[in-house]
Amino acid sequence: MSSDTKVNKGIIKKVSILGCGWFGLALAKDLVNKGYAVNGSITTPQKLQLLKENQINPFLINITAERILADDTFFKADVLFVCIPPKRNSNELYEYPDKVKAILEAAKGKTCKVILISSTSVYGDENKVVNENSQTNPDTDSGKVVLLAEQILKKYHPDDFTVIRFAGLIGPDRNPGRFFAGKTAIPNGLAPVNLIHQTDAVGLAIKLLEKEAFGKTYNACAPLHPNKKDFYTKAAKDSGLTEPEFLEEKINWKIVESINVPEFLNYRFEVRI
Repeated sequence: MSSDTKVNKGIIKKVSILGCGWFGLALAKDLVNKGYAVNGSITTPQKLQLLKENQINPFLINITAERILADDTFFKADVLFVCIPPKRNSNELYEYPDKVKAILEAAKGKTCKVILISSTSVYGDENKVVNENSQTNPDTDSGKVVLLAEQILKKYHPDDFTVIRFAGLIGPDRNPGRFFAGKTAIPNGLAPVNLIHQTDAVGLAIKLLEKEAFGKTYNACAPLHPNKKDFYTKAAKDSGLTEPEFLEEKINWKIVESINVPEFLNYRFEVRI
């Protein structure tokens, strides 16, 4: 750790991150750099060394709808981040709520606080602005199972459940310029985008820890919402890729905003999209 690294001096000392994937690993690395003790889980032995190299205490954990195979010491932490998204286009998609329930059972009595990484897909595309007080009405299967997982968390932690609903995640290895490059006649070209960069996804999660602002739901989405045509065309052009062609129409859209992020976290986005 470098001499100018900010050292954690708060009440929270140990954080467990269930699912050190694209977001979870980035979060774990940043927490280690800030002086937290971090447990991290993966599902394949090949990645254990990667966690060790980044000073993350490595755990091999596998979860099914029926049980969780894990060392109990993983869950002995001040805060547990549950960062396992549902497996889209898979038969396991509908097992996601049961997997979250198995995790919460395993963490019961061991973890002080649980933070569920969720998604803004819990809001349907109903042609309006939504915030944390808006009614959830998911119109995709993945959005429906994520909402069920949130409801399970609320049953286990009725007084202090914490949920972060991420918009579409972009950043390293998720270059938005590649999403539609070279495609034509893409529908809904004038619909607004709802995205968040990995830098801000991690930054917002850490701000939540620093402020100990538990017990709330947070919509995590960049404050600007350019339309799909403008955003993805520029992203492809900036990456030297074939520019996509969108239909000039605006159907089935939403704009995701937050009232809790500015009020309780006072977080300033570094990447405004």
